[in-house]
Amino acid sequence: QVQLVESGGGSVRAGESLKLACAASRSGILSKCVAWFRQPPGSEREAIAVLDQDGSTNYADSVKGRFTVSRDSGKNTLTLEINALKPEDSAMYYCAADRWGCTLINGRPSMVSTDYAYWGQGTQVTVSS
Repeated sequence: QVQLVESGGGSVRAGESLKLACAASRSGILSKCVAWFRQPPGSEREAIAVLDQDGSTNYADSVKGRFTVSRDSGKNTLTLEINALKPEDSAMYYCAADRWGCTLINGRPSMVSTDYAYWGQGTQVTVSS
């Protein structure tokens, strides 16, 4: 059974930065299609950053230019660097992975949650103004 474990969340002020990490229990699982989702209180889960096995990415408009997704295949980890945090970024952040390369929608890696087979338990990010 694959397990994904997120870390790095916390409470910060607007304008500060955080670096979230996701570790996998099985080698190689983070080398395929991986993504970060978030779910604010009372809202649906939304994709914010996707990284395909060929290095192509897809970001939600709300985070473009501030969030960067990357992976270290040797360390079997996925990272989300978050800069210029805003109060509206407050949410539970989840990493997700699939067993193959990303499903493409209009030529871009999928941001649909049902396209991902493995999920972590989440790490909370709270941003105060």
